[in-house]
Order: sequence, then C-alpha cells, then structure tokens
Amino acid sequence: MTPNDHISSYEKLRNLSAKLITEIPDTMAGFGQLHASAISKGALDTKTKELIALSIAISVHCNGCIAFHVHDALKAGASHQEIVETIGVAILMGGSPSMVYGCEALEALEQFEKNQDLPL
Repeated sequence: MTPNDHISSYEKLRNLSAKLITEIPDTMAGFGQLHASAISKGALDTKTKELIALSIAISVHCNGCIAFHVHDALKAGASHQEIVETIGVAILMGGSPSMVYGCEALEALEQFEKNQDLPL
C-alpha cells in the first residue's frame, strides 16, 4: 500500500482554495471569516480548537481536512502526543472507519514532522 502524500494534498488544496477565492470571492470571504473566528483564541486556545477540528475531520473521513488540521495543529503548537491522543478520541467516537482515517492522520503527522521545509 502506497502512503498518501499529505503534504502535496495540503499544498494542492491551498492552491485550489485560492482559485475558489477568485471564482466565488464573497462565499470564500465569508468562509475565511468563519474559519478565523472559530479558530481564534477565546475560552479555548487555537491549539485545542485545531485538535477538535482534526478529530472531527477523522470522524467525517475527510483526508483533505486531516492534512489541513494536522498541519495547523502543529503550527498552533500541538505536540506529537497531543495529536496522537486526538486520533484516539476520534476513534472512540467514530469506531472502525475513524481508525482507518486515524491512520491517515498519523501518516500526515509523520510527514509534516519530517518535512522541515514546509512552513508551519
């Protein structure tokens, strides 16, 4: 089984998102505002919110979301162990299918940790 390239997936989705901004600027501006507001520090810090988003991404089986939220959780200061424990919570809530996507998240984590050239 060939591993997914989560770093390329992350970059591809960033580029495609930029194209969507030119195609549907109002919608994407609204989504950008929603994202910034939802992830910004409040009663919960950004790292915790990114870990919650990652858990949901695993539970809903979204590979692109997994790549984004593993990257952004690391950027927000999450440790390897915090991300692995987040995967465990997602498996608890989502069962066997989430275990499969949890493996994808672990693979993404390992790829982002190894790639020092990608800015977090």
